[in-house]
Amino acid sequence: MRPEHPPEIPIAIHDLTVAYHRKPVLWDLELNLPEGKLIGIAGPNGAGKSTLLKACLDLIPKTSGEVLIYGKPYHKQRDLIVYVPQRESVDWDFPVSALDVVTMGTYRQVGWFKRIGKRQRITARDALERVGIGHLADRQISQLSGGQQQRVFLARALVQDALIYLMDEPFAAVDAATEHAMIEILQELNTQGKTVVCVHHDLATVSRYFDHLVLLNMRVVASGPTKEIFTRDHLQKTYGGKLNLLDDVAEALKNLGR
Repeated sequence: MRPEHPPEIPIAIHDLTVAYHRKPVLWDLELNLPEGKLIGIAGPNGAGKSTLLKACLDLIPKTSGEVLIYGKPYHKQRDLIVYVPQRESVDWDFPVSALDVVTMGTYRQVGWFKRIGKRQRITARDALERVGIGHLADRQISQLSGGQQQRVFLARALVQDALIYLMDEPFAAVDAATEHAMIEILQELNTQGKTVVCVHHDLATVSRYFDHLVLLNMRVVASGPTKEIFTRDHLQKTYGGKLNLLDDVAEALKNLGR
């Protein structure tokens, strides 16, 4: 274990490079994600944000480097992590109910080849209630709105009771009420000492949602407490000419004195 990547760090990334068709998407990343923080990962389109989460989970091959979960490879620590992918990556026409989807999250506890029992279904219903859609438990997922589908995903993550939650744009294309409900639950997980990592695209809410921020554009541009990292200079280095400082983003920077 390298001294700069101690085993008590939830996610330690060393010399990580990922390429698609020989074209680098992530290049020589060095990054430690701290424990018990609500962490945002922001950057322009094509910066490698989703790729970073997938590389942490061994969902895509690495060209070089390593990712350690509390000092060990992912395959030895998979029970510690929950992953919530982008909603667009899921086949929502699959004929299952919201309750079925959430109940699948209990397989880790009971085992893949054991029968799901009453206790697991009660746990799943409780999770749906917690995210505000308990009344939709028996509805087919194809009949749910985008925001409701995202709440189902969050409920499925909750029943797994992990230490680390990796979420790929959880607030994308959801209504304001859903976003508010979801961030409250993520903040609650944070107060319980969980580490929550979210790929996030809305710069206007970064300073309100996250206490730790990673700015990414193929490389790590800056990483640290949001109040230190969310500055005009760092954003300009991350987004370059693509950065459009809309009024609400400018106001967020102003409120931070940046």
